[in-house]
Amino acid sequence: MGTAVITGGTSGIGLEFARTLAARGHDICLVARDAQRLEQVADELRTHRVQVEVLVADLSDRAGMAVVEDRLADPARPVEILVNNAGFGVPQRFADGDLDIEQRMLDVLVTAVMRLTRAALPGMVARGTGAVLNISSVAGWITGGTYSAAKAWVTVFSESLSVELAGTGVHVTAVCPGYTHTEFHQRAGMQMGSVSEWMWLNPQDVVDQALRDVRRGKPISVAGPQYKALSLVAQYLPRPLVRSIGSRRAGGQARAPR
Repeated sequence: MGTAVITGGTSGIGLEFARTLAARGHDICLVARDAQRLEQVADELRTHRVQVEVLVADLSDRAGMAVVEDRLADPARPVEILVNNAGFGVPQRFADGDLDIEQRMLDVLVTAVMRLTRAALPGMVARGTGAVLNISSVAGWITGGTYSAAKAWVTVFSESLSVELAGTGVHVTAVCPGYTHTEFHQRAGMQMGSVSEWMWLNPQDVVDQALRDVRRGKPISVAGPQYKALSLVAQYLPRPLVRSIGSRRAGGQARAPR
C-alpha cells in the first residue's frame, strides 16, 4: 500500500480518512496546524502498524503550503493518495466582513487545493496510478457567499481534472458532503441547532462512499440518500430559485454544510 497525504487530518472527515486508510495498510502523512494534536493522532494511527509522518503547516500561509508541496513532489517518497480536506468556515456576510479572513479562506479552500494537487499529479501520472480526493460541499450548489463559491470551484476543478486525466490511471474526485457531524461548525462559530437531524451525515459514511467512488473513477461523490436526491434536483432548479434559497440561509455563510 502506498502513502496517503491528508490535509486537515486531525479532526472530522480528514481524521476518518486517516483512520480508514491506515486500517487498510496505507502509510499516512498528516498535515495540520496543531503539532500536539498531530502527534496524538499519529500515535493512534501507528497502532495499525503503518508509518505515520506529520507536517505542521498552515495552508493559509504560502510558506506552509510550500512545505506540503515539496513533500508531495518528492520522487523518493511517492504519494498514492492525496486528500485535500483542510477546512475553513467564515460566519460573516461579505459586504461588511473582514476581508483578510475571506482571503485566508480562499487560500485554504482554493489556492492550497490547486497547488497541492499540481504538486502531486506529475508523479502520479508518471507512475500510472494515484488518486486525489478534493473535499468540496453541497454548499457549492447554492448561493452561500464566498464559501459556496470556493466549493463550487473545487467541484468544477475536480471534474475538469477527471476529464483531463482520463486514461492515465489517476483519478480525481470531488467529495461533496452535506451537514456532517464534525468539529467544523463549532470551530467556525456556526449555530446549527435549527438543522434537522435527518440532514446530518456520519463522517465514516462520507469517507466510505468517497473511497468507493474514486476507485470507480467517478468525478463527484455524494454520500447519503437525502443529498443524492438534492444533488439531482439542484441540477435542474432555475437559478432564480437557487438564489432565493441561498438568500434565506441565516447569517449568510453561517450555516454552511460540511
